[in-house]
Amino acid sequence: MTKAKILRIYASNTDKIKQKSLFEALAFEAKSFGMAGTTVYKGIMGYGASSEMVSDKFWELTDKTPVIIEIIDEAEKVTEFIKHIKPWLDDLPKGYLMITSDADIQIRKKGKKVI
Repeated sequence: MTKAKILRIYASNTDKIKQKSLFEALAFEAKSFGMAGTTVYKGIMGYGASSEMVSDKFWELTDKTPVIIEIIDEAEKVTEFIKHIKPWLDDLPKGYLMITSDADIQIRKKGKKVI
């Protein structure tokens, strides 16, 4: 069993960093930083402390939906990654929520790379 941390960032799919979507910029940055893994989840409904309820209903005119960027690795690497991306996130005009939680990796099997 390996001790790890999960970093979750709750934001909107419309948030941007450097003319890229926030979730895309963070996923690519995590990859280049050498983080173990990243997954981006698209929410179907949600709201934040300073926003209205948004949903992903097909009849809605807006395409604003909640996203969760989840990154996992060893605790020290997650802490360093947070320090690295925090200036980007602090420059966002809208709010976000960042949390970490402890995780125990029970099994980690690497697959073969597909060419």
